This record gives sequence, C-alpha cells and structure tokens, in this order.
Amino acid sequence: MFFGFFFSKSKSMIDYVKDFRIVFFIVIIAIVTIVLGALTDKILRYFLYRKLNDKEYDATGFRFLKHLVITVIYILGFAFALIQIPEFKIIGHSFLAGAGVISLVAGLASQQALSNIVSGIFLVIFKPFKINDKITINNFVGTVEDINLRQVVLKDAENNRIIIPNSVISNQIIVNTNMHDTKCCKIIEIGIGYDSDLEKALEIMKDEIAKHPFFIDTRTKEAKSQKAPLVVARVVALADSSVNLKAWAWAKNSTDGFIMYCDLLQSIKKRFDEAKIDIPYQQRVVTIKQ
Repeated sequence: MFFGFFFSKSKSMIDYVKDFRIVFFIVIIAIVTIVLGALTDKILRYFLYRKLNDKEYDATGFRFLKHLVITVIYILGFAFALIQIPEFKIIGHSFLAGAGVISLVAGLASQQALSNIVSGIFLVIFKPFKINDKITINNFVGTVEDINLRQVVLKDAENNRIIIPNSVISNQIIVNTNMHDTKCCKIIEIGIGYDSDLEKALEIMKDEIAKHPFFIDTRTKEAKSQKAPLVVARVVALADSSVNLKAWAWAKNSTDGFIMYCDLLQSIKKRFDEAKIDIPYQQRVVTIKQ
C-alpha cells in the first residue's frame, strides 16, 4: 500500500513537471514571437522610412510585404506553441509542414478574412493604385495611406481615415487621379446674363486662367505651331436664364487643381463685377389672379 501511494505520488509529480514544462515552453515561444514580430516591424519600418526619402520609390509592395512577414511570424509562433501540447501536436505539425494548408484554405474559402487577404495580394500585384495615390471609391475620396492584409486605409481632405476592406475594393470601380499621368483638368463653368458682353466674359475667363501660377500649358509643339489658344473657353449652353460659359484649366496635380479652381471662381467673379457682367440667379414670377 505504501509503495502504491508513493508510486501514485511520483506519477502526479511527473505530470506536474510535464505540465509546467509545457507551460514554460509556450510562454517562452510567445515571448520570442512577440519580440521577433516587434523587432521585424521596427527594422522594416526603418528601411521603409529610408526608402520614402526617394520620391520615385513605390512603397506599396514593401508595406504589404511587411504586414505579410509579421503575420507569418505570428502563425509560426502559434504553430510551435501547439506542438508543445500533446493533444494538438498533429495540428501544429500540419501548420509547419504545410500538410494542413490545403484543408485550412478550403475551410476558410468562404470566409471574409481569406477573401481580403487574396484581394490584397491581387491589389499589390496588379497595382490599380499605390501608396500616396489619390483615388475615389464608392464616392469616398482620399489619399492611399496604407495597404495591409485586410484593408486599404485612405486619408481624406479633413484628415479622416477611411477603412475599406480589400474584398470590397476588388469589386468596385476605382478612379485614380495619379495613374500614369498626374495632370488635372478643372472645368470652370459660369452662367452670365443674356444682356452681358459675351466676348468680354470669355476673354476675362481666359485671362484669369492663363495668369494663375498653378496653370500649366498642355499644348503640344504642333498645337503651338498652329497657334492653338493657350486656354480654351466656349459657350456650352443657352439656358433658361443664362448663357453658360465653360473654360478648361490644367494643373500639374489634383491638389494644385483644387486650389486653382477656388482661386479662379473668386478672381473671375471680381472681374465680372468690374466689367458689369451679370451672373443671374434663378427668379420666379408669381401671378395672383383675382
């Protein structure tokens, strides 16, 4: 009986030692994984910061790769932790050996998480936009700040962050103002009164656009040799209460274009007032019958 008790006690102690050993290794693996992930993130951020000093460098792929590497580190750490637990050893080996990857993918194929990851990979490969591009998606306008495994982060003009899942972007029409050509054309459309001097109004619009510091000349050498006008302004409609004029103003990018557009509305309005050119507003005549 004494030996039975002693044997039972020894067995319990061995089990406690084994459990302690398992917990100890899991804690060590967790600490190493977290430290390695943080260190990798810091190193990659340092190299990314150095690369961003080069304005021609496209950081899109590098940012996505950074997120991917850190994710893989945490997955491997999780797999090594599973190996330490006898009941989960087979699953852990499957993670490391890749034998369970196919079944894992099949099981998650319908899940949004996998869809976002696959969509993010396609976004990085085919590059409909890149970091610092100004894009429009679903009426949201902003500058691409980050692309990771799950989402794209946009920064709008009010400094808000717009978070859009990768899978949503893959199914949407994207307007990219920076793809291949950053030049921006702003259309200035103003209606003047029917009694106003039409030719004078067109000349004022052309003059104000041409002298704006952000305006750029987009004419080709051939167009210049043929004496094409620097600024094009035309009558585009005879509306109910106004003659509508339209002029096309080019800037080197959308930011300059927006500033130029706002400035031109103000300067053209002042010039119209000085030249007594009327900008009509809608009026309604009400007749009361008795």
